[in-house]
Amino acid sequence: MAKYLVEGRYSVEGAKGLARQGGTARRAAATKLIEGLGGKLEAFYYAFGDVDIYAIFDAPDAASAAAAALAVNQSGGLSLKTVVLITPEQMDEAGRKTINYRPPGH
Repeated sequence: MAKYLVEGRYSVEGAKGLARQGGTARRAAATKLIEGLGGKLEAFYYAFGDVDIYAIFDAPDAASAAAAALAVNQSGGLSLKTVVLITPEQMDEAGRKTINYRPPGH
């Protein structure tokens, strides 16, 4: 399974819903969404600043992660930015690959 980091920003309506339902209810909703796609929510945190939530989850494939982002972003209550996370071992593997690339101007 691939691992993803999500940054979420609540809209005004989303923040009102969060205030009504509470943080644990929204974490439960995120867990249900991710598990429904065959994944697992690893971490879910609220934060101060320009990002309201950070979450890390596993998903079986990129289409499942994209489906989760589409569902949430379409709701209008929260907008997500999703980042694919790469393990150190995957980075080692990437470094061993031979790439045919020429920089501009060379």
